[in-house]
Amino acid sequence: MIHPYLTSAIPGCGGTIKDTPDDFLVEEIPSYLPCGSGEHCYLTIEKRGVTTLEAIRRIAQKLNLPERDVGYAGMKDAVGVTRQTISVQRVSPEKACDLALDGVKVVSAALHSNKLKLGHLKGNRFRISVRGVSADAVLTVPQVLALLQKRGVPNYFGFQRYGAQGNSHLIGAAMLRRDWQAAADRLIGEPDALRDEQWRNAVVAYQLGDLELALQLFPRHCRSERDLLQRLVNRPGAFEKAFAAIHPRLKKLYLSAYQSFLFDKMVATRIEHIDEVMDGDLACKHVNGACFQVEDAAAEMERARTFEISASGPLFGCRMKQPENEPLRMELSILENERIRPEDFDLPGGLRMEGERRPLRVPLGEPTWQLEGDCLRLEFSLPKGSYATSVFREIMKSF
Repeated sequence: MIHPYLTSAIPGCGGTIKDTPDDFLVEEIPSYLPCGSGEHCYLTIEKRGVTTLEAIRRIAQKLNLPERDVGYAGMKDAVGVTRQTISVQRVSPEKACDLALDGVKVVSAALHSNKLKLGHLKGNRFRISVRGVSADAVLTVPQVLALLQKRGVPNYFGFQRYGAQGNSHLIGAAMLRRDWQAAADRLIGEPDALRDEQWRNAVVAYQLGDLELALQLFPRHCRSERDLLQRLVNRPGAFEKAFAAIHPRLKKLYLSAYQSFLFDKMVATRIEHIDEVMDGDLACKHVNGACFQVEDAAAEMERARTFEISASGPLFGCRMKQPENEPLRMELSILENERIRPEDFDLPGGLRMEGERRPLRVPLGEPTWQLEGDCLRLEFSLPKGSYATSVFREIMKSF
């Protein structure tokens, strides 16, 4: 699914990203700097080709620390080059700076009084190279950036939340509908989404009902799929019990992906008026994330224009605060079309999703660009929790 663009009237420049790790650089903007004293050592690390959790595992192993004692402010994936801060306890800056790790380099270290926790950052600064852009990029890029600065960046989650096969949200939807066979089918996936021939054959075998062959063919690293298949081989048709083999952390991930999918639908619905608020909206204050009910939209328009506030959208859950009037009708319509109710998010087994609000747009910070031949180099910042893809998809118009 290609979500609508805010800058749809401006042609895209095309191109590709991530030809090399250096084409995609992201650096955390911290909420605060270490004070220079305390028992927690803040390490600024630069990682290439590894996830945040894998970098933490390697550092903890090297320092002989439990992974739970390592703090971090944000999660970053394995693509590109990332600079971020982590904290470790009772380690000297000198010892931290001497660490030699595959794929992870310690750039600096300083002491602080508390452990770094998730969310302890303002946002992220991105430096991205788009290669193979069209010649008219010199005209279109500044137009797109100017419009995004004026009206905001649509706060889409995008495809990166849907997993390698693009099906995580579909698994979450099946879980909420308590359709465990559909959940199992979605977890196994579709052969067309896979490149590996043996993996494709395993999926085809499952779809044809040959569970033992599917189990035999599934790659060893597909642990969840294999655990599910093993239970189905022992008890054919017992899909709910088979799906219970999936780790709760993964189940939460599937449910979160579906929340993201539904939120993106609301952004798409309101894209033409994303910089406005409506009567009944729950508006989000950008300074602290607090929401309030909009009673007089006309009176709040100036605050929306100056980016003090923005309309919020739903990360649906069983206890999420709801808007009123037309915003409420739009949100309920999305749930009705999906055959989901708010109470469906009250899943047992520690999987309850209470829900929250998220701004429909975010400010674009300090964008710069330059064109070198057919290579476009972009720099900009976004608040925490927002994705760079929401910016360069508006520029490229190719996904």
